Amino acid sequence: MVEQETPIFALDIGTRSVIGVLLNPLADGKFEVLDIKMVEHIDRSMLDGQIHDVLAVSDTIQKVKNQLEQIHGPLPKAAVAAAGRALKTRRVTLETSIEGQPLLRKEDIRAFELSAIQEAQKQLINSESEDMTHYHCVGYSVVNYFLDNQIIGSLIDQRGRKAAVEIIATFLPRVVVDSLISSLHRSSLEMEALTLEPIAAIHVLIPPSMRKLNIAFVDIGAGTSDIAITSEGTIVAYGMVPIAGDEITEAISHLYLLDFNIAEEIKRKLNVEELITFTDILGKTYELPAYVIIEQIREAVLGLASNISTKILELNKKPPQAVMLVGGGSQTPLLTEVLAEILGLSPQRVAVRGADAIQQRLVWQEDFAKGPELVTPIGIGISSKENPIQYLTFYVNNEIIHLFEMKSLTIGDALIAAAIPVKNLFGKPGLAMTIKINDKVKMIPGEHGTLPEILLNNETASLDSKIKNGDKIVIKPGINGKDSTLTIFEALNYSPIKPLNLTIDGSLIKLPPLVEVNGIDTGYNTPIKDRESINFYHVKTIEEALVLAEYSTIPFTEKIISIQLGEKGKTITYSPKKLFRNNQLVGLKEKIYDGDTISFGNEIVPYPTIKDILAGESYPVKVIEVTFNGTRIKVEPSSLQILMNNQKVQLDSPILPDSIIEITANEEAGFLFSDVFRYADFDTTNNRGSTKYVIRINGLTADFNSPIKHGDKLELFFE
Repeated sequence: MVEQETPIFALDIGTRSVIGVLLNPLADGKFEVLDIKMVEHIDRSMLDGQIHDVLAVSDTIQKVKNQLEQIHGPLPKAAVAAAGRALKTRRVTLETSIEGQPLLRKEDIRAFELSAIQEAQKQLINSESEDMTHYHCVGYSVVNYFLDNQIIGSLIDQRGRKAAVEIIATFLPRVVVDSLISSLHRSSLEMEALTLEPIAAIHVLIPPSMRKLNIAFVDIGAGTSDIAITSEGTIVAYGMVPIAGDEITEAISHLYLLDFNIAEEIKRKLNVEELITFTDILGKTYELPAYVIIEQIREAVLGLASNISTKILELNKKPPQAVMLVGGGSQTPLLTEVLAEILGLSPQRVAVRGADAIQQRLVWQEDFAKGPELVTPIGIGISSKENPIQYLTFYVNNEIIHLFEMKSLTIGDALIAAAIPVKNLFGKPGLAMTIKINDKVKMIPGEHGTLPEILLNNETASLDSKIKNGDKIVIKPGINGKDSTLTIFEALNYSPIKPLNLTIDGSLIKLPPLVEVNGIDTGYNTPIKDRESINFYHVKTIEEALVLAEYSTIPFTEKIISIQLGEKGKTITYSPKKLFRNNQLVGLKEKIYDGDTISFGNEIVPYPTIKDILAGESYPVKVIEVTFNGTRIKVEPSSLQILMNNQKVQLDSPILPDSIIEITANEEAGFLFSDVFRYADFDTTNNRGSTKYVIRINGLTADFNSPIKHGDKLELFFE
């Protein structure tokens, strides 16, 4: 009747305790329960379903293993389950062509399902950020099989053009799985199979025929409450809340000042004893009815039920048809009725289910207690036989790695399982340099790194090379590239300021921009440091352009000559040679533009004279007023005297800088009648044919050379 010599060893590694179950598969699909052992953790080495102290947990596992081995012999392998804090679910449909192929076998279907898991894992990796990419699949459920786009119950021995499978796969963070493996290894155990606690329990309590019902399945342990939702014939959602039976224990501990372990004992007695006796940490002894303590922990129970209900509604979007509770924490007083009240269900729709609910599949060797805490470990054992997830063992840089047995695994898959980011194997590029060029941020990359060296069983391989069980992979990272370097000359390539193109004295010249680093003028060969600010700018004037082009500006340098002319100061600008921009006379201070043509005059410019500085000026001299033909006019003397620094000079005399120049009239010459024609117009055409004109001064006959004085009345007309 027994099909195998070594029984199935299933371990339920919980927050408070480790339960070990030995199951023997029978020929009729049933399982014989050979033995059950439970050992509590000495310290709180697990929190919220996560192993925090591998050594302490492995010590508890070892105790359970030893107790069973003393009776049943060596147990080298164990099936385990994980209660994850960060479950990720992916629903995937995978198609394959089966046209012209032999009838599908059970092994073909299994490989097909595992390929769908791999696809779900790829989708998860692609959708999460880098620090969330390392996940293990801890369980999956088949939603539907399809044959030529039609739903079918089984693909075994079927023929058609294409087959498809739709699965829901659940993943746990790598750290959760690795801590389980580490704890097993320290207890001399190999992981035979891995699943998720809700999946294991549902597998034995809710057969596929019942999964069309919308049921919330809750496995309440000490630290976590794992939730699964069934509907449409499958498990449609998974979830977890980090609150469970320990919350009630903590409440009792705080209420009565009790050690945690004593509070745990009291909690377990509440459903089986009417009168509870205990002593607090101060030595005071209590003897209380169980219903009094139950009523005092109602608030804590309400908190637990509220958290579970909130997660159920989040996953299911509505209250389920029923709620099924398993696990040691499910026996918490008041829990079922409070849950029913919050979810709006009748009390009959929320129930605790124990191992006795799976009697039709179990044969008990002894009369073991059949409480709800045994559903999960028994489910783990049966799942390891009927729905196992197998792992390959291989080595990456001498580290043992486990990976799902897929049809075609590559070194790239192995690196993902080994938590080795592929990008870290390639030589990193050198550090980039971030600089500012004319107020715009620019990143200058470093050199590329080299490719990694990959060996598969001592032979050169690539990331796409296929791997098999037992393979040894060695990865040697590439060499990092050199950090970025940059000179001013190289930075000019990134600058919006380009060289000026000029023509100077007939030669084409390209003038590079001037440059400042952090506000300080510098040369083009200066190395640049990270975060520095570089500013390129053009020369602004013709003078700056000539200096940068190494032309002498002395012939075109303007000399400012200042003098005192009478009572006011005056300046005149002089340069020895003329300067032209685009054939227009300019000075050195004029602006320069790209494409300009600068040319030089060939002749020396004469030094300025008295005549140059007197042009357009009026001078403080004696003025007389006369009346000419009835119009009053002012008349200045026609003969001037020029003094420079009290020395008599001529109009063509060169100007001495900082001179005092005075202009006076030659009073000896006096004023003549003819002087008025410099200020008054006389129409000689209005003579009515007469050629005889009359000149009078104060009524007396005169001529053009007659002297005049202030106040005279002058007349000129034709007769």
